[in-house]
Amino acid sequence: MAMSLDNCEDRQVHDRALNWFHSRSSSWQDWPLPRLLEYKIRQDSRISLVIPARDEAATIFDIVAGLRAALMKDAPLLDELVVIDSNSSDATATHAERAGATVYRASEILPEQGDYHGKGEALWKSLFVTSGDLLVFVDADLTEWGPHFVTGLLGPLLTSPATMLVRAAYTRIRTGSDGSTSPDGGRVTELLARPLLSLHWPELTGVVQPLAGEWAVRRGLMESLSIPVGYGVELSTLVDTHCLHGLDSIAQVHLGARAHRHRSDRDLALTAAELLNVAQSRRTPSDAASGVAELRQFLPDGDWVRPHTRPVPTYERPPAAGISGAAPASDRRSE
Repeated sequence: MAMSLDNCEDRQVHDRALNWFHSRSSSWQDWPLPRLLEYKIRQDSRISLVIPARDEAATIFDIVAGLRAALMKDAPLLDELVVIDSNSSDATATHAERAGATVYRASEILPEQGDYHGKGEALWKSLFVTSGDLLVFVDADLTEWGPHFVTGLLGPLLTSPATMLVRAAYTRIRTGSDGSTSPDGGRVTELLARPLLSLHWPELTGVVQPLAGEWAVRRGLMESLSIPVGYGVELSTLVDTHCLHGLDSIAQVHLGARAHRHRSDRDLALTAAELLNVAQSRRTPSDAASGVAELRQFLPDGDWVRPHTRPVPTYERPPAAGISGAAPASDRRSE
């Protein structure tokens, strides 16, 4: 039986995804630090590392201290290391400052623009207090990591002007209740993000970890994008970069193993709702939730359950380039 034209087009899309996977994937070992320093000096690039954090006092000190020692003291790859504290109720900010980070409270950055709680909000606001041409984002709850997380992500950006966005790829390690460990692709990734990409953006199915919390981006791109205030920021930046600049503007780097503090299924359901709304807003904007959306869940209550409603962050920050206060990185170098 002859293949239909639609099937041919589908096959070509999936072939492009696989071709991208093979041609735009690399390992952190491909990007040695001395080589990156040469490119940084040659290009006169300025690099900012941003760590969004909320109640991560248990892990933030080691992450900041380790990255600062390896990539600022021992080798001048990073120009600034900034922690955006999203209104933590613990000693996150104190530990981060003690480790050597410059710490900003998210609610105190551009207060006239209002304040939303969420990871995307922290990343968006970081654009107003950093000066790097290149931005690297690293999560604050990592328990298995290394400085190569940063050097690996910077490699494609420093060596290829056409690369706009670099995503981490890694083997996720999950620790069971008995202390045993096993590879785990990530529950929201496997149950939601990967199916969404397969159905709606199949060219992006070569991305191993579409929701990776570790990624690097050119400031010009980040300032041009609308940013969801919550956990939808990773999906939105991936899809929007593909839409605006094409598949080959994206690269991924395998960073080895990664482990972090795991969240409950109830918390992940809220993340899933945010991701669904981001996907809906990119597919059919008129159907996306706006204003206040709610997720109804059920909590144990004796021998029955009780309803529990949680707000779903649906708001998106407009491109930072259009906001007063988001001066180009070159303008902030002299401040």
